[in-house]
Amino acid sequence: MKAVSFNFEIHQPFRLKRYRFFDIGNDHYYYDDFLNDDIVTRIAAQSYMPAAETLLRMINDTKGAFRCSISITGAAIEQFEQYVPEFIDLLKKLADTGKVEFLATPYAHSLAALCDPEELAQQVKAQCDKLHSLFGVKPKVFRNTELIYSDDIAPQVLAMGFKGCLTEGAKHILGWKSPNYVYTAASAPKLKLLLRNSKLSDDIAFRFSDTSWDAFPLTADKYIDWIASTPADEQIINICLNLETFGGMQPASTGIFQFLEALPRFAAERGVEFWTPSEAVSKLKSVGELAVVHPISAADEARDTSAWLGNALQREALDKLYAAGERVRLCEDRRLKQDWWYLQASDHFYYMSTKHFADGSVHANFSPYETPYQAFINYMNVLADFLVRVDEQYPLSVDNEELNSLLKTIRNQEREIAELTREKESMQKNIEQYNIEHQARRPAPEPEPAKKPTRRKKKADV
Repeated sequence: MKAVSFNFEIHQPFRLKRYRFFDIGNDHYYYDDFLNDDIVTRIAAQSYMPAAETLLRMINDTKGAFRCSISITGAAIEQFEQYVPEFIDLLKKLADTGKVEFLATPYAHSLAALCDPEELAQQVKAQCDKLHSLFGVKPKVFRNTELIYSDDIAPQVLAMGFKGCLTEGAKHILGWKSPNYVYTAASAPKLKLLLRNSKLSDDIAFRFSDTSWDAFPLTADKYIDWIASTPADEQIINICLNLETFGGMQPASTGIFQFLEALPRFAAERGVEFWTPSEAVSKLKSVGELAVVHPISAADEARDTSAWLGNALQREALDKLYAAGERVRLCEDRRLKQDWWYLQASDHFYYMSTKHFADGSVHANFSPYETPYQAFINYMNVLADFLVRVDEQYPLSVDNEELNSLLKTIRNQEREIAELTREKESMQKNIEQYNIEHQARRPAPEPEPAKKPTRRKKKADV
């Protein structure tokens, strides 16, 4: 039986306002609320809302035969709650069907997996908690920012309790192998890997409305035929798309929504099923280990991390940001911690990429800046003010050695408190159990003999 797994990503960053050098130390609010409101509201109306409604109809019309997964960042959820709460209601309806799986992902769509494992764990936990509070779900499969993955990341994912991880089926990693199998991580054999089929994903994302494409026009029956005609032993095809593809990158006038809605009918005719990532992980056995020494991603033709770390500007900004990680996690300033997450969004570093402007890439159209150098200068001005605020909480006069000593002390105390708490709970349970057993073994008390009535003395007797 052939199966296809659709995963839809939803993310919107908190875009920064134009922040001048002279604002440093004077203005601690960094975001362009008007721009964020405009973009989120417009994209929700053009893309997210009609796409979610289409998915809901597909599930209902097929009586649950159509299934998919969604990965949505906490930063996006916050903006939908503020600007488009009706979209959150639609996501709740999708969750209530039981046919949509929500995946774990970094809260801020950050690059923490490459820089700060502790930060990654905190963000993933926060995003999972957010999903549980809103939709009542607990993610079982992990999808990193832009499908970034490596052998160093795999043990972190497994340690967070996930059994599967979605990543890119990069050709330079696979070689002659196919992405249409389940693999295991070489550095964490208990972690199963699901690989994105880049060709079939990009056929929809980038080539759907390209009239110069030799396969144009792409119809639902043609697309399902391509999936059904893959070798019989290739059981799972993972299609990963930004939900903004529908109605955004591919406008509604191209027929993209009709294409999506027609897929289940032709899939049923060709015997192709729809699975969620968790179903693929539980049903299919691994065909072997996959080693990924250097990080891969779904970005650009290189499928590496150069989209965010490809030049000196990006690396300097990223290094300065994550150098403050330990200090930020120590502080109790809620607003500072919120800014810390918002500033980690990979989008800020993506805007600094020089190669997207140099090669005329379509990705340059997503940047709110005229040049990557403007993106860098604006971000560094914001970061400079942010670091001043961090310094006020934990001064730079505290050197790394002293800070590490302080952190070690705090962590040891946390572990000691946790251990004492566990011992206390264990002792309480033992005492309760002892009382129950002792009460059961104790013989019933004998009834006391009736007391003889006492005769009151008369005066004559005295």
